[in-house]
Amino acid sequence: MQQVNDFFINLHSILGGHPWFVFFLVGTGIFFTFYLGFPQIRYFNHAIKIVKGKFDKKTDKGDTSHFQALATALSGTVGTGNIAGVALAIHLGGPAALFWMLLTAFLGMCTKFVEVTLSHKYRDFDEQGMVAGGPMYYMKKRLNITLKNKKVLQTGKWLGIFFAAATILSSFGSGSLPQIVSISDSIFATFGIKHIVTGAVLSLLLALIIIGGIRRIAKVTEKLVPAMAIIYLVGALAVIFYNLENIIPSFLSIFQYVFTGTAATGGFIGASVAFALNQGVNRGLFSNEAGQGSAPIAHSAARAHEPVSEGMVAILEPFIDTIIICTLTGLVLLSSGIWNEKVQNKFQITDIEVLAHSYNQSNAIHIDQIRHHLNTDEKLTVFNGNLTITNGKLADSVTIIHARSIAEDVLFINKDEPYSGPIKVSAGKIVELPSSLKIEGKSLVHSAQLTTLAFTKSYFGGWGKYIVSIGIMLFAFSTAISWSYYGDRSVTFLFGSKYVIFYRIVFVVAFFFASFTDTTIIWNLSLLTVVFMAVPNLFGILLLRKEVKSTIKQYWVDFKAEHPDVKIPEKL
Repeated sequence: MQQVNDFFINLHSILGGHPWFVFFLVGTGIFFTFYLGFPQIRYFNHAIKIVKGKFDKKTDKGDTSHFQALATALSGTVGTGNIAGVALAIHLGGPAALFWMLLTAFLGMCTKFVEVTLSHKYRDFDEQGMVAGGPMYYMKKRLNITLKNKKVLQTGKWLGIFFAAATILSSFGSGSLPQIVSISDSIFATFGIKHIVTGAVLSLLLALIIIGGIRRIAKVTEKLVPAMAIIYLVGALAVIFYNLENIIPSFLSIFQYVFTGTAATGGFIGASVAFALNQGVNRGLFSNEAGQGSAPIAHSAARAHEPVSEGMVAILEPFIDTIIICTLTGLVLLSSGIWNEKVQNKFQITDIEVLAHSYNQSNAIHIDQIRHHLNTDEKLTVFNGNLTITNGKLADSVTIIHARSIAEDVLFINKDEPYSGPIKVSAGKIVELPSSLKIEGKSLVHSAQLTTLAFTKSYFGGWGKYIVSIGIMLFAFSTAISWSYYGDRSVTFLFGSKYVIFYRIVFVVAFFFASFTDTTIIWNLSLLTVVFMAVPNLFGILLLRKEVKSTIKQYWVDFKAEHPDVKIPEKL
């Protein structure tokens, strides 16, 4: 199993983790931003009017309102990425990573506009009269190749099948299993409730919601999304105003190191420009999913007689998800100062690396060497062999790197007693560690743990951790709800609506078991499925760029005829 897991990780390094994917994703957003004349700016106010239902018609076909479609799509994107993902990006790339997240979101507003427009335009209705839409439908209908002899190559059909299959895998890999893991871990750490109990209760609730399909899902998300946003906003503002003197320096730091890389500060080793860009863009995609092709499935269900209006609604999604919520999280982390502070914590084995020599935090040369080791291919020598532990402390002249920081005051504890004996290390990684042996000390922390600590630096004090815990539960659970629908529509595309019930059963059962079992391999698989969804979708919208532009032009012609007194944005 470990070999399979390592294979997924290595494959990700040449796919989603490689710079080519970053440039492809960002490049597509840049292209459409200029090709369509910055629609994320020009159509923003118009999109708000559409969400309010100002231009709705009683004859419009669909399963949800514009607001319900937006709420459903937001519930799929506003998840642990907004809490843990931002913290991880800053932990890895420094404050500049947040800049790249925001830039990705700005460009993603345009990308999402295009992919939603096409998906809504070519949506279908299933055997039960429910909307079935998403990128797989425009692929099937528009990306087949007609040869000179009139023979049709079913390229679009197979691209659609590939996309739908990847979406089903992603519904488990990123949309469901990691979400319940985050929830159950957070609830256990905060309230002491066992993982299996949390899993059982939420699985039952999930089943009751998704069994009703998109209409019930939409009714839940239109109430859940605003509620969880308000709760999180209150908690974030409590931190920001508590550390008000740090806000301007924190905000400036986001832009200060964009083109220079973040220098070492506190426990933070430093990050290069390239590393910050890669982390920011990848976390940005994980947060708002622009270009991935998932959100268009939710937006396709919206009631509208043409596709462009729903495409405009989608512009608001990355704005709310990343530019507002992720910025709030980033300012919380930076203003609290906790992002570069070492704290006492229990070490995760996967975050540990043992270097063969002793390095000093106060030595600038040593810090520079470790920075290159962590951020580039200029690797230092790692330790191989057995570490000697005496009375809980290291006897060897080595350096423990934990969470990309030099660990301090490291203790090895076995059943609440200081450990003495050997610990096997291979290629810098600890292996064959007894389950009863724990490692603790001072280091940086990341992900949800970092955000939780930041929220305690507020007017709420220690109560701030409960806001994060509740936020994780609401955000992650709402993500699972939406992704169940994405998988649901993908099953419909591949096999027909009668098989959806079997998918829903498997989805709920897997959700339950993931609450108390290790699903690391599924998570690593999901890193691949993101690429498997995004690449055909991005290629597809680029190939159909002229059709997108002409569809937008026709929308404004028709709109002006129907609403001659309404001021419209400047035409293309």
